Amino acid sequence: MRTTIRRAAALLLALILSLSLAACGGKGAASGSGSGSGSSAGSAPAGTTPTDSGVEDGVLTVAMECAYAPYNWAQSDDANGAVPIKDSGEYANGYDVMMAQKLCDANGWDLEVVRLDWDSLIPAVQSGTVDAVIAGQSMTAKRAEQVDFAGPYLYASIVCLTLKDGKFASAKGIGDLSGGKCTSQMGTIWYDTCLPQIKGAKVQTASESAPAMLMALETGAVDFVCTDMPTAQGAVLAYPDMQILDFSSSDDNFQVSDEDINIGISVRKGNTALKNALDGVLSSMTADDFNDLMAQATAVQPLSKN
Repeated sequence: MRTTIRRAAALLLALILSLSLAACGGKGAASGSGSGSGSSAGSAPAGTTPTDSGVEDGVLTVAMECAYAPYNWAQSDDANGAVPIKDSGEYANGYDVMMAQKLCDANGWDLEVVRLDWDSLIPAVQSGTVDAVIAGQSMTAKRAEQVDFAGPYLYASIVCLTLKDGKFASAKGIGDLSGGKCTSQMGTIWYDTCLPQIKGAKVQTASESAPAMLMALETGAVDFVCTDMPTAQGAVLAYPDMQILDFSSSDDNFQVSDEDINIGISVRKGNTALKNALDGVLSSMTADDFNDLMAQATAVQPLSKN
């Protein structure tokens, strides 16, 4: 009889403990405490919409390449408002960092920057490893199938870069670029959408990064590259032998849609709380505000002083 009572008591105690632990675990998952990485959104069941933003701990974790001036870059100190790169002795700066800081200041958050390569950015926000991607991404329909976008936080027209003494320096339209070797950064509308519009162009393998793209031009591996205006403006400061080919006043220009030139901030699909918090700030800014901030970033990018 005593054995039966003890067993019943033990079972009852185990049941109480298991229910208590489950309750504690559920609360922790909802709060996302201690990570700043969107873990709460990441724990939401498939097919549901998270009810929180992922920044309940007060830290907005943002991913970028830290190698895409003037949007973002890495530097050795905190000059000009640079912020530490997580798990690194370096600091991040650039337009994306400046904008991220504005968004954090407006919402009372701290900013944490994570450095990832281009192809890892969207998977990171999808998995909840980071809260957002602020990295010069065009707001394309294809990307919008994978993430939600806040913004735009910049409007970027499409241009080409060539060498001042190159055979395409006098080009007046994309038709004048026929026969030239060209490239751009992989996974961008510059490479996938724009370069194919140049009839007769000899499109080379896509570059892994914006710096690699510019080096291909600088070393003569290609005759021109396609990029956006902010990247081009930063490039000509870093490489004085380059010049911008802007065909916007010509009828012979790249055909792009708003989604190609509108630059947005990626958040996890269904994270309306974070999207709305970001849009609340961005909607109060104008294109001139964006351009002024980009000018500040371009002026302080490290290579612009060479």
